[in-house]
Amino acid sequence: MTKQQLHIETRDGVAKAGLFRSAKASSTKAGVIFYQDAFGPRPALDSMAERLANEGYTVLLPDLFYRNAPYGPFDAKTAFVEEKTKAALTALVSGTTQEMTISDSGAFLDALAAEGVTGPVGTVGYCMGGGRALNAAATYPDRIKAAASFHGGNLASDAADSPHRKAASIQARVYVGTSGVDRSFPPEQSARLAEALRVAEVDHVIENYVGVAHGWCVPDHSVFNAAGAERHWKRLTTLFAETLI
Repeated sequence: MTKQQLHIETRDGVAKAGLFRSAKASSTKAGVIFYQDAFGPRPALDSMAERLANEGYTVLLPDLFYRNAPYGPFDAKTAFVEEKTKAALTALVSGTTQEMTISDSGAFLDALAAEGVTGPVGTVGYCMGGGRALNAAATYPDRIKAAASFHGGNLASDAADSPHRKAASIQARVYVGTSGVDRSFPPEQSARLAEALRVAEVDHVIENYVGVAHGWCVPDHSVFNAAGAERHWKRLTTLFAETLI
């Protein structure tokens, strides 16, 4: 596995990003943008990006918090428990708007193209990244052919930038994996998202992972669930295998 450090020029500055390629598939034409959770890029997310890259994709893991660098690092097990780090994280998440990431995603797609990714692109996001993966698909429908969210929050909220409002612009296949109980994505939002995607005739699946908690996919999270994480990998790799061709 090779990891390359990129510096991507955006409208607001320079975002650092990790680019992951499998040594077996260095010339792959399909790519994936991996949208981080609230704790930012770190070894746990690198390992997940590597696993995706080993499926034959070029994977870009950008730092969505680059406007506020340097920050952290944060311990995903305790960062929202300790008051000091909770305040810092809350400021980073609230200060990095959907509109910022939507704009940045154009630069992320250009960076993939510059690295030889001329074919279809998929997006996947966790926690705060889930909505960004869907909004990117709605904004760049000519490039993004699949979008996945896992324990994504506020996917169908009352906010103006809620992803469900852009369902009509999505041409990608969509997969949404939700935790059994998640205050950031309650049942009424799930129903609202499902209806928006249905009306827009988006090919989609919304699946409830009963018995797991928000954050279950990420190995350094306090609620990591190995069985649930493997189930998520099966769904994600199947989605990309069927769409990024």
